Amino acid sequence: MGKIAFIFPGQGSQYVGMAKEICDHFPEAAEIFHEASEALGFDIGKMVFDGDEETLKITENTQPAIVTVSIACLQPLLIEGIQADFTAGLSLGEYAAHVYSGTFLFRDAVRLLKLRGRFMQEAVPVGVGSMVAIIGLSREQVLDACAMAKDEGVVEPANFNCPGQIVISGEAKAVEKAAAIAVELGAKRAVPLAVSAPFHCSLMAPAAEKLKAELEKVQIHEMKVPVVANVNGEVVPSAEYVRESLYKQVSNPVLWEDCVRTMVGNGVDTFVEIGPGKVLSGFVKKIDKNVRTLNVEDMSSLENTLRELR
Repeated sequence: MGKIAFIFPGQGSQYVGMAKEICDHFPEAAEIFHEASEALGFDIGKMVFDGDEETLKITENTQPAIVTVSIACLQPLLIEGIQADFTAGLSLGEYAAHVYSGTFLFRDAVRLLKLRGRFMQEAVPVGVGSMVAIIGLSREQVLDACAMAKDEGVVEPANFNCPGQIVISGEAKAVEKAAAIAVELGAKRAVPLAVSAPFHCSLMAPAAEKLKAELEKVQIHEMKVPVVANVNGEVVPSAEYVRESLYKQVSNPVLWEDCVRTMVGNGVDTFVEIGPGKVLSGFVKKIDKNVRTLNVEDMSSLENTLRELR
């Protein structure tokens, strides 16, 4: 029997109505929304279930919302006694992984994420930065494209999602030039992302510093399940490194492909994506087509996952 990993999605997967079915069927999931609302000081359930896309898309709303949804969708698996051998999340999803592992309390995570979202949005004025997904180039080619465009400003790899999909981030003119160079180098496509700021690049350094101060206020516990970190694709060695890895994560690239390869190398053959969408499942399959991917975001996906895991 292989091992199981619980993986948690990041920004961009959100939609109005996410987790509604799960909360209607499981009081434990609904309680997670109640706990988040108390921690944040507003009704996050109303925003997620009955709100509008524009409000949900505001970064300081999106980040706590997605983790609230993920932890709510986790509850039915916990009720069934299903546990993971490893856990990880993409960008803000790493906070959900730490909540699952017991590193910090859920209410501390949602408070941190609201601030993280605000700090990241404030770091760069709207319109100054951008992000583009480069499809069909190697890591080395993307690094070359960024190097050739740096005379226009900051442009850096931000997300190593899977083979052939790497996101670049930075100042808009530099990102545009790097994307054009990437196409000249043979990229199949360069897809601009609908984001409000250039995440996971050095322009986020001011946000990282502000988050560092907030992380110092949060109590960190020993991890009950190994968490694989975005910053280096390796298992976080102990609780004392948690703050550092989450601080660095804001202004450094997300090494998602490395995270998945680390888990596969440690015997994981089943990945359960918990929360909105199936973006991570798609990345995992492109990284290793031999593993099994499942997800939990509504009742039908939950029932299928429970059927497969029982």
